[in-house]
This record gives sequence, structure tokens and C-alpha cells, in this order.
Amino acid sequence: MITRIWHGWATHKNADSYETIVRTEVIPGILAKKINGFRRIELMRRERQEDVEFVTVMWFDNLDAVKAFVGPDYETAYVPNNARQALARFDAQAQRYDILDVQDNG
Repeated sequence: MITRIWHGWATHKNADSYETIVRTEVIPGILAKKINGFRRIELMRRERQEDVEFVTVMWFDNLDAVKAFVGPDYETAYVPNNARQALARFDAQAQRYDILDVQDNG
């Protein structure tokens, strides 16, 4: 399994707008692609004094599934134009990690 982690930062003024775009457009658009091997996406938000940080974590079965999502340059960030406009800055590349172990307390 592979996880893909990405960070973006918005001003306090634009943070709610960005969150709305991600929840109502970006995530539904990703889900609509029906990518074989894509498992889930998580959206996180952290208020900071200077800005608001957003993190997405996506889970895939393998590298082929990641490539099906973003293409052969699989570390390139996926940030649609309308989301870009609401951000002050963002990572141009997502970080990809191989999942070595998962433990569940349930």
C-alpha cells in the first residue's frame, strides 16, 4: 500500500473557501474518476497564527494506482485551478510513502 501526502496553506480569510472547494469539488471529482486501486482520501486542517495549513492523505494499493490518478510524473501535486486560487502557497510535489506496517487498536 502507498500513501500520498500533500500540504497547502491558505490565509485565514481564504481558508473556509478553500475547504469548501476541496469538500464539494476536488474530492468528489477524485472519487468520480473511479481509479482502480484508490482507497481513500483524508483532509486535515490546522489553524496557525500566520495561516491555515491543509494536509491531504491519499491511500492507494500500489504505484500503478497513483500513476492512474496523476500520470507518469506521480509526485506532481494534484491541485485544480480553482483550489490554487484560494491557496497562498502549496507543495508542488506530493510525498509518496510505502506503507510498511499498520496496527489497529480495534
